Amino acid sequence: MSADPTGPANGAGGLAPIQLPAHVDIYDTTLRDGSQQEGLSLTVEDKLRVAEQLDHLGVAYIEGGWPGANPKDDEFFRRAPSELSLSRAKLVAFGSTRRPGGRVETDPTLRSLVEAGTGSVCIVAKSWDYHVTEALRTTLDEARAMAAESVAFLRSQGREVFFDAEHFFDGYRSDRGFALSVLEAAAGAGAAVLVLCDTNGGALPHEVEAVVADVRRQLDLPIGVHFHNDSGCAVANSVAAVRQGATQVQGCVNGYGERTGNADLAVTIPNLTLKLGVETIARDRLELLTPVSHHLAELVNVTPYPQQPYVGASAFAHKAGLHVSAIARRRDAYEHVAPELVGNGARFVVSELAGRSTLALKAAELGLDLDGASAGAVLDRLKHLEHEGYHFEAADGSLELLLRSASGWRQEFFQLESFRVSTERRSPEPVDPSQHLERPDEPDAAASLVTEATVKVHVAGERIIATAEGTGPVHALDGALRRAIGPFFAELARVHLTDYRVRVLDSAAGTGAVTRVLLDSTDGERSWSTIGVSDNIIEASWQALVDSVVLGLLVAGTRSEAEAAER
Repeated sequence: MSADPTGPANGAGGLAPIQLPAHVDIYDTTLRDGSQQEGLSLTVEDKLRVAEQLDHLGVAYIEGGWPGANPKDDEFFRRAPSELSLSRAKLVAFGSTRRPGGRVETDPTLRSLVEAGTGSVCIVAKSWDYHVTEALRTTLDEARAMAAESVAFLRSQGREVFFDAEHFFDGYRSDRGFALSVLEAAAGAGAAVLVLCDTNGGALPHEVEAVVADVRRQLDLPIGVHFHNDSGCAVANSVAAVRQGATQVQGCVNGYGERTGNADLAVTIPNLTLKLGVETIARDRLELLTPVSHHLAELVNVTPYPQQPYVGASAFAHKAGLHVSAIARRRDAYEHVAPELVGNGARFVVSELAGRSTLALKAAELGLDLDGASAGAVLDRLKHLEHEGYHFEAADGSLELLLRSASGWRQEFFQLESFRVSTERRSPEPVDPSQHLERPDEPDAAASLVTEATVKVHVAGERIIATAEGTGPVHALDGALRRAIGPFFAELARVHLTDYRVRVLDSAAGTGAVTRVLLDSTDGERSWSTIGVSDNIIEASWQALVDSVVLGLLVAGTRSEAEAAER
């Protein structure tokens, strides 16, 4: 085995001149390879909805799954013709070559691929000699025959065949001649595209460029690539391959996939199109990248990664005062591309690092006019609060209320007089606490917890007292406050809490530590986050809860005014 798999010793020689293709087909494998991600499970309904979004984005191919491998994929391919109306993408069925020593005419995998009814299929074959001899337990000649006969059979059934050379980069390092001979066998049998797969995800960009360049010199057939991200280079490797002429890139929007995932198409697409000028999806669909990325995250029930390039919520968020001051004058000062090109937007995050320019821009977003003195005062207040433990970049709702207060606004929806929370644990008989240490998995089924909250508020000149029970103190407080002010504000019924998070800020203080509470809320159209900080977790929760309710009422009032103006 050569120590340098890309050097002259294995025949690769120097790199061929860069020949960027004019167009690259984007092939998404979320429904098959992406669904192998730990914790990600798709129903057939989910798969149909994901496919709709991928077609909406405008990818060229959507790999639907492996027919015959499980009932779910069988049902998907059975329902797809009548329930999927693809206008831009082609559906692809995935499978493998025939079995060692078998016949293509009777091979169950090939039969399932044909029965799936897709015009295009992708079959995986071993291209690493180690896998052929140790995993398949067969000969290299038989591996070549399996590849050629399977491609020829599928071609005879009228299918476009993408040939996925599994472990190609590892196989190329081990035995370049065999790895290339497998590609040659598939090409000779009629494969449309030879896909070089880095199944273990360990290749680096300089290796990829050398290997793809060598393959293109040896074979006059379109080259595709499929990279896993185990070395953190899946996107970079995809770009490197295109630089050497690859014309199909496989991956998943958001980089879903087994282990560390596949090449993230939400990053690969703009890198190729905006940076290299290579056409991928249609230009007028690039702005769908961010909404489709976020929609897919919802469909597969995986929290979006805020720092994801191009489409992440923080991809164009600016926090440092110096940056924001420059951006206020020139948009391109701290942005490598205009966020609107990929459907994202710039955000100016306010924190203790902020300057007056940041606050001015944030206030302008809200339609507020802060003069210099007001901006300075709110900046000092903000830095003081963040020193106490507040974190306004994670609490846009509380920040908005802070800025509005600096402009002279005061909330007049209600005023708190007092609140009280009590929790009672009821047990029909005395319980020895040590029993819970001895049998922690056997809670006292007869015991019950009852939490009750009472709030006293002033609303529209009236003093209201309301009490509610809940599953915990925050739930009970929320219920009591809604019971008190709900009759005065019908729009409050639309506001719902969607998440509740607590962080201990100084854990060394033990049970006396200061806690930070973050609440996420929505009215169905807009979402916001609010914050509370206190050494009493109920007080911190109350602060965040009140901000959430006040902003919800404020948003509803603003929306009503806008609708009235339109009428």
